[in-house]
Order: sequence, then structure tokens, then C-alpha cells
Amino acid sequence: MMWHFREFEDLDIHTLEEIYRLRVAVFIVEQECAYQEIDGKDESSLHLYKTDASEITAYLRIIREEPVSIGRVIVRSDRRGTGLGRELMVQAMEYVDAHHSGELIYLHGQAHLREYYESFGFRAVSERHLEDNIPHYHMEYKKGE
Repeated sequence: MMWHFREFEDLDIHTLEEIYRLRVAVFIVEQECAYQEIDGKDESSLHLYKTDASEITAYLRIIREEPVSIGRVIVRSDRRGTGLGRELMVQAMEYVDAHHSGELIYLHGQAHLREYYESFGFRAVSERHLEDNIPHYHMEYKKGE
């Protein structure tokens, strides 16, 4: 299995389609949320994903706008509970610390994952609120804080 860090323009059309298929499968179908999944932010994002011999197993994007943010954090359903999500966030945080050190990093996380994100140094900066009928927190991270 291999980690990939790709700019939008470096994604081939088949990989991009697989990323969109995975995101729709999880965020729209599995979580039963109707929202605009393709939001125009992919072009300004770094796409981080892991592949096995046949497909993408974990994915997130780092949106490099002000403020920098991490989003669309996904582990394929048949790989959940294996530690792959932790590996994914470790890769993302190493990238953020190397390329955006000292910057405030934003994350809009689902409430049931609050402690998971806090384990990487994020802290909730909002009250629990509904986004697409799913409880969320606005979270922030800054190296050294």
C-alpha cells in the first residue's frame, strides 16, 4: 500500500473519479446527506490518499486557502477499525507541520470524532452544531499550542 500526495492537476481522470465516488458513497449515501459534494475547492487542494493493489482505501484533502483546512477525511468502510484513519491523519499532520508550520489549521469535524481530532492537537472552538443534520464542531490546530 502506498501514500500519494497529489495536486488537483496531477490527478488522472480515473483517480479523480474514484475519489469522487468514495466521497459520495460515504458523505452522501452512507450518511444520508444531500449536499453539494463537489464544491469547487478541489482545485486549490492537495489530495492525500492511500491505495492498495486495486483502489483508494483512505483519503483527505488539504485546502490551501486562507485559512488552510483539512477536510473530506475518509476511510473506506471495509478498512475502518484497522488504524488506517490514524495513519491518514499522521500523514496529513506531518505535511501541515512541514509546509504550514505556525499557521492556524481549520477542520470542521463530526462530533463523534472530536476526541480523535483532539488526539492530533485540534481543539474545538465552537459549540456543537448541526451541519447537514449531522452534529459537528469547528476545530483549530496550531503547532505548539
